[in-house]
Amino acid sequence: MDNQTQVPAAGPVLAVPAGPGLGGLATKLPPHVWFGVSAIFHYLGPAFAVLLFPHVGVLGMAWLRIATAALIFAPLTRPWQTFARADRSTRLLLIALGACLAVMNCSFYLALDRLPISLVAAIEFVGTIGVAVIGLRSPRNLAALAVAVSGTLLLIDVKWSSDPIGLLWAFLNGALFVGYIVLGHRVARAGAGDGIAGLGAAMAVAFIVVLPIGFTDALPAFFSPPLLIAAIGVGICSSVIPYVCDQLAMSRLPRSSFALMLSLLPVTATLIGVIVLRQIPSLSDCLGIALVVAGVAFHKPASTD
Repeated sequence: MDNQTQVPAAGPVLAVPAGPGLGGLATKLPPHVWFGVSAIFHYLGPAFAVLLFPHVGVLGMAWLRIATAALIFAPLTRPWQTFARADRSTRLLLIALGACLAVMNCSFYLALDRLPISLVAAIEFVGTIGVAVIGLRSPRNLAALAVAVSGTLLLIDVKWSSDPIGLLWAFLNGALFVGYIVLGHRVARAGAGDGIAGLGAAMAVAFIVVLPIGFTDALPAFFSPPLLIAAIGVGICSSVIPYVCDQLAMSRLPRSSFALMLSLLPVTATLIGVIVLRQIPSLSDCLGIALVVAGVAFHKPASTD
């Protein structure tokens, strides 16, 4: 697929001037590189967040994560200008994406508080399989998907749970993650710069949605500078770096290809476990990594999505 090709899809396009240099930045590196950076921070953020749950609570951590991202994006993307210049359909798109981000982050943390991260990851990946299947119309791509899924199942410890509340949050997070992929791609249609401007506006909406939910739990962080710094770090790792990189990748990848590449997330989780936590993978883990990489490498992106 030509790296300059924009992905056509139904839905509004952001009518906002591109951020300075962001369009050029997006094309300097292949979209797979941006996705790789996103995949790494996708797991670094939650790893740090879980450590802070005892201090600020689950919803308090979600509040601090979203608040940090919204405050960082605000001066850079000027969300008020994005909304002022957008038409009605684009505003609805940004509101939908913002609400999706807010509830998705809260449900993700609520699930992690009750269930093993392997089970939450497994449920999250189920929805992305459907997104990938819809757009992978060739036998080659279906075979690639099958190989990647097989590798993922080897990597994650898929097991049932006796915690119905935790499962409810995990399935809600999985459904909203699919919504994030679909809505995020529509925002990314405007190109890397405009897509990030839209992301900033959506994050402002997310902050408004989550504002009354976790503020009380987050209060202890404001009286402990080390805790506040740690929470800000989680916000940057979880909601700034990965979401920006997602936009840079989404602006040049078909939605189905992006969804298939999400099968690389368990690979990055395993590698982070080795480097950070000294958790050496088993033989089956290594086989799973090889299958996922082979599946993603074998698949051929469609010219349209």
